[in-house]
Amino acid sequence: MGVLSALPIIAAGNVCCCLWVVSGGFVSAYLLQQGQDVPITPADGALTGFLAGLGGAFVYLVLSVPIDLVLGPMEREMMRRLVENMNGAEGFRNYADRADLVSGPVRVVLGFFLMLFLGAIFSTVGGLIGAMVFRKAPPAALDAPSSR
Repeated sequence: MGVLSALPIIAAGNVCCCLWVVSGGFVSAYLLQQGQDVPITPADGALTGFLAGLGGAFVYLVLSVPIDLVLGPMEREMMRRLVENMNGAEGFRNYADRADLVSGPVRVVLGFFLMLFLGAIFSTVGGLIGAMVFRKAPPAALDAPSSR
């Protein structure tokens, strides 16, 4: 979840109902069920999804810093050229000037807290759904030995 959410173009999948975040909770519930013989409860799935959301936010933070350092100057240059080529678009020029204020560390911190908050909520939902989908059938009761 955190890796896919930190990558520049792939992160657009989160626009579709927080796709990567929900998927992270869903996969965590699957992995939890695979490690146990007894069926997991929806609460187990929700908890593991919640923890996946918190972990994903920290992975996002760790990966977005170097990605922003590498791609940040290129994005600013692309925005500058776009503004120069738009003659007479003062509204867009004002928007671009304001958007440039929210860059670098401020964008990383805001992104982290957004991922922390939304990741906790939506990955919990994904874990809950995953627990319901991947739930194993309860083990059959052992027959009592018959007396002979």
